[in-house]
Amino acid sequence: MDSSVPSPHPPEPRPRRRDRHGRGMRGPVAPPQVPLSASRGEVFRDLVQDSVERLERRWPQLAEVDFVVLDVPEILEETVPLGSAESAAKGRPAQIVVYRRPVEIRTKTRDERALLVHEVVVEQVAELLGLAPESVDPRYGQD
Repeated sequence: MDSSVPSPHPPEPRPRRRDRHGRGMRGPVAPPQVPLSASRGEVFRDLVQDSVERLERRWPQLAEVDFVVLDVPEILEETVPLGSAESAAKGRPAQIVVYRRPVEIRTKTRDERALLVHEVVVEQVAELLGLAPESVDPRYGQD
């Protein structure tokens, strides 16, 4: 016997196994090993690491320095620094910090960003070592 009274509970929807066009579920745009899937922060850290490796060949003592990438400086000043250097202290190695967002804001392309990152790293290493930036990297300011 059919009853014209609707049931109090609507039928549960079936789980979707395909998208509405029948092409299957969406997957990642690119596999993880492709650079497309790297975040801006990861790409920036790679630029800093490349610059550090380039300088470590000439200055092996940089292997004892911690290089850190932070998004923005913690203390606001009149001018926003692109990096900072701190000498070693008791139980703490020397540290060089590069600030990602201020550098990104000042550059438009990846090549410009790579050049500016290298300049910031060279300047901070020079400050830490008490040298001129040109003596840390002879190509400083030429690119």
